[in-house]
Amino acid sequence: MKLVLFDCGGTLVDSVGLIHEVMARTFEAFDHPRPTTEATKTIIGLTLDIAIARLLGREHVDDHAVTMTAHYKEIFASVRAEAGFQEALFPGIAEMLQTLAARDELLIGAVTGKSRRGLTHISATHGFDKIFFVSRTADDCPSKPHPAMVMECCAEAGVDARDTIVIGDAIYDMQMAKAAGAHALGVAWGYASVPALIEAGAGHVVHVPGDIIEWMERNHA
Repeated sequence: MKLVLFDCGGTLVDSVGLIHEVMARTFEAFDHPRPTTEATKTIIGLTLDIAIARLLGREHVDDHAVTMTAHYKEIFASVRAEAGFQEALFPGIAEMLQTLAARDELLIGAVTGKSRRGLTHISATHGFDKIFFVSRTADDCPSKPHPAMVMECCAEAGVDARDTIVIGDAIYDMQMAKAAGAHALGVAWGYASVPALIEAGAGHVVHVPGDIIEWMERNHA
C-alpha cells in the first residue's frame, strides 16, 4: 500500500489571488504597506501566523502578528464570497485525482497549511471529501516544514513514510517530506520555481497533473 499526500493551495487549487487579497487587506487594516503578490507567494504553505510574521520581517510570531492573524481569519470568508476570488482547480487536477483514487493500492490524503475549515470548504466544493482518506491541516500540526503532518498521516493510514509520496508546489512541502523520510515530488504550476523545489529536496518535478500518474507508474508501480 502507498500513501499519496497532496498539498492543497498551489498544488490542487489556485489560491494565490484569494490569499493575496485577504493578506493585502489585513496589512492595510493595520497600516502596513500591502505586500506584493510575489512576497505572498513565498509564504503560501506556512501556518498563517508564521506567514504574517515572515511578511512583517519578524523572526517570531508576536502579539501583533497574532492580532493580524485573527483579522485575516475574520475577513477571509467574505473576501472569498466576492466575484473572482474562488479557489478553482488547476486544469487536469480532477482527472488526475480520480485516476489515482481508483487504484486499490493507493491511499490519498492532504497535508496543508490551510485551516481545517478551509480544507473542508475546498473538499466539499470540489469533491475531495470522497477522495481524501486522511488529512492534516494548520489546526492539527506544527507548520511546515515540520514533518508532523506527514508522520501523523502515515500513522493513521498505517503506511510507512518510505512508502509515502508528498506532492506539493512549495519548498516547505519538499522540506517536510524529506524530514519525514517520505518521497518529495514537486509541481511546476504552483508558486515556487523548479530550481527552488529541487534545492529544497524534490526528487522530481512534474509540469502537468497527468505527469503525476506517469511518474507513479514508473516509480511506484
